[in-house]
Amino acid sequence: MASDNDVKYERLIEYCRPRLRELIVVERVLDHIHFIETVQKDQIRQKARTDGDCAGAELLISAVIKKPHAPGWFTAFVDALTHGGCESAAEYIVKPPDPEVEAENDYCVKLIQLLYPSLVDMKTKEVCLQCFSRGLLNPGDKEIIDAATTTRGNGSGARELLSYIVRGRQGWFSEFREILRDTEHQHLYELTGGSPDSDKKGSEEKPPSVKDEIEAPAAAGCHDSREFLINFREDPLGEADLYEGAPNESSQLPDSVKPSQPGLGAAAGDPEKDDIVLRDYQKDVAKPALEGENIIICLPTGSGKTRVAVYITKKHLDLRRAEGRSGKAVVLVNKVPLVEQHFSAEFGRFLKHAYKVERVSGDCQLKISFTEIVKKNDVIICTAQILENYLERSNKGEDEGVKLSDLTLIVIDECHHTQKGGVYNHIMMRYLTQKHKNKRLKKEQKEPMPLPQILGLTASPGVGGATKMEKAEDHILRICANLDASRIMTGDLGEYQREARKTITLVEDRKEDPFGDVIKCIMKSIHTHADLSPTSDLGSQNYEQWVVQKERIAATEEDLKVRVCCEHLRQYNEGLDLSNTIRMQDAFSFLNKYHEEEIKKKATPDGEHVIKFTDTERFLCDLFKENKEKLQNLAVKPEYENDSLTKLRTKILHEFSSREEARGIIFTKTRRSAIALSQWIQENPKFADVGVKASYVIGGGDQSVVKPMTTAESRDVLNKFRKGEVNVLIATTVAEEGLDIAACNFVIRYGLVTNEIAMIQALGRGRAEDSSYTLVEVKNSGVVEKEWVNEYRITMMDKAIIKIRALDQADYDKRISEFQIQAIMEEKVRMTKKKRKNMQQKKGDVKFSCRSCSKEACTGDDIQIIEDMHRVNVTPEFSQLFIQRENPSLQDCETKYYIACKDCGQRWGSMMLYRGIDCPSLHVKNFVVTFDGKKINKCTKWSELPIKFPVFDYTEHASRVADGFDDEDEDTE
Repeated sequence: MASDNDVKYERLIEYCRPRLRELIVVERVLDHIHFIETVQKDQIRQKARTDGDCAGAELLISAVIKKPHAPGWFTAFVDALTHGGCESAAEYIVKPPDPEVEAENDYCVKLIQLLYPSLVDMKTKEVCLQCFSRGLLNPGDKEIIDAATTTRGNGSGARELLSYIVRGRQGWFSEFREILRDTEHQHLYELTGGSPDSDKKGSEEKPPSVKDEIEAPAAAGCHDSREFLINFREDPLGEADLYEGAPNESSQLPDSVKPSQPGLGAAAGDPEKDDIVLRDYQKDVAKPALEGENIIICLPTGSGKTRVAVYITKKHLDLRRAEGRSGKAVVLVNKVPLVEQHFSAEFGRFLKHAYKVERVSGDCQLKISFTEIVKKNDVIICTAQILENYLERSNKGEDEGVKLSDLTLIVIDECHHTQKGGVYNHIMMRYLTQKHKNKRLKKEQKEPMPLPQILGLTASPGVGGATKMEKAEDHILRICANLDASRIMTGDLGEYQREARKTITLVEDRKEDPFGDVIKCIMKSIHTHADLSPTSDLGSQNYEQWVVQKERIAATEEDLKVRVCCEHLRQYNEGLDLSNTIRMQDAFSFLNKYHEEEIKKKATPDGEHVIKFTDTERFLCDLFKENKEKLQNLAVKPEYENDSLTKLRTKILHEFSSREEARGIIFTKTRRSAIALSQWIQENPKFADVGVKASYVIGGGDQSVVKPMTTAESRDVLNKFRKGEVNVLIATTVAEEGLDIAACNFVIRYGLVTNEIAMIQALGRGRAEDSSYTLVEVKNSGVVEKEWVNEYRITMMDKAIIKIRALDQADYDKRISEFQIQAIMEEKVRMTKKKRKNMQQKKGDVKFSCRSCSKEACTGDDIQIIEDMHRVNVTPEFSQLFIQRENPSLQDCETKYYIACKDCGQRWGSMMLYRGIDCPSLHVKNFVVTFDGKKINKCTKWSELPIKFPVFDYTEHASRVADGFDDEDEDTE
């Protein structure tokens, strides 16, 4: 039970939380806190590194005030702040300043922000030494500032210094101003409000108040108060806040960019000062865009498409500047890692000396103020979904939105995705709709809305599954139409053409497969029990599709027996697939863990509630137990391992023994196989003997049961791969597009072939000279046949592009116009159908029942939405229907638990912590959804349910929770 003092301290910290977020440097403080568990400390550190100190401090404060409390926790927290170099934060808690003093401090910070462009020109080393000697900086601060000044220059050091100064003790501003005077920065001293005559001896004139100081430059028109800089860093990492500038382990600038690679084009000298030099084929493909046309550039991977885009962007902005018009370019990518890659290696590198360049992605706090980012910068590199979100805000009439007319150039990377329901296509449908409206406005002699120029980049538009040339042409023309491209540009690379050596490695079937035979015997027993008759071979992808369909029908029909059997059959089928792809012991571990989790479902953590086994569940559990020991013994016998692993081992050893410095990527189908292959390489001494250092990179989505990789984790692995600290990268398809590692000299696709676009992308990952591309067959994967089909499709695609480029421009324009009108009409029909299906007015008739036991859980009226993403149910009635369990696959402290049906143990979702409040977040795939009494057969994603849920009312629910705490306190008194 919390003591009265604990409650008082909790409320005090909550009251101080907004300011503490700004004053705490997470890394330092955590080293001195001993009442928070190590795992949680690591999570807080990770948050600070990826999202900035403010976000990390928010998580730290929540951990500090979380009950139960250790004795003396509050004193320990204050001591940690003091010893961690955050004395101002400690002082703020112990003795909060008067409101007038706090307001004065805010004015000081704003003044520093206003004068930032001038202050960064200070003599950083001299100012830093004086600040340290007067106690405004501690030794750790000084060390970081000195390092930044030495390695990255005076300006970077000044930015670091300013970010620490504003966190200083009371009175820091006056002392800092005096230091500017003492270090002979008279101009800066006067800018910050110092008297012009103060350098004269005996001058006793009292400086003006800080309020006067901040009003003076603002009135003079130096800056609008709404235009404060995001922070002082060249590479802002988080909150749109000066305080976020404090560095952490991940705050170093990206590695310096190496000299231009053979296929990229080059800079004439220092990219900060010189222009970009393009090769002849790059100049040819760029020419129409330089004349203002919308085009698609189609060049092989590694041939410098992005460099051409940088060149076009620069010329576009230069021309508009020369004409006295503003220019605004947005570079769109479809994956978060590409944002940083394009910024550091290309657009930032060549343009930031002349233009303001910024990058924003889904894992960055800057997206919160995206509208301001667009206003303040000339070039913005971002994930496409962020732009789409803000275009939609503008469409709804919200203030914080972005319009297409705000932009003058949109560069779309990997533009072959501009089709079907992709986010690129959503953006371009807005463009095409407005273009259509503009034609009408011109006829009515009204002013049309200006639209940006469009530049698409791709290595392969693909053929869209076409089997005939005509259909291939249509597919490519449709992409051209969606991008409003006046032409598709290709080029002959000539002497710069590089092509990886390609081989296909076939494998032999096992002579004996006793491990697989045992699994198949188990599956046949389940078929008999559930009266199922499969139509495909066990272990195949067709069988997987069949059993998924059976499970979905059984859930809809409330046939518990068949549904549970189908779920187990899916796991055994995956076990068979894994035994053909990775080690048998990995396949056994997967099956064993699944059954342990199934048993754990039936026992509540507190032991108070017993969940009954059904007869079918007991049968399935006993069936695995009976065969477990047999499977475990067979799994460790090397003579039964699959031939694919043997061939993969031989290929890797050959690459490392035949090359002076090998570095390669192995693409595999699933997250589980990527992790297992990495572990297999690390545990095999033969690989270590030839210098193999392996790691894996997988996706960050949460659709898989395998723990996803955070953006920070994948960025760390990719950086190690670039530096050579990792020389074999095992990856899922997440790394197929855009990954630019110049030293990569071999690519292996291990049992993974999708379409012709992915094949070209994978080939392109081998950027170095004498690169190799190998396809290793895996049983039941059909990859060899798919590879041959893809080669045929690539030939068809190349011929289709040649035919399209040979079209008369009038014929081309006519076909493009037809496709555009068709796309607009299809979009209107789609929106009409969506409105007809809208369940918005009858949310209460939408019912959610447990997918396993059919128990009714809630209705649509009970659900609210957080951040346009998380559907939560915080009703008291719902809280009585579930139990909480620790979630081993999601150890983020904000989603550490999942919720499960109290009756059958079926997982329903996760327990997320939102601003200090537990909110049960529902995953719709775990429920059977009915509307007006009719079951919706397919509903695995919330996007498939056309309901707009109300925004979560935090204030109301927080008040209700607080009232509950007050009632508990009264009961304990």
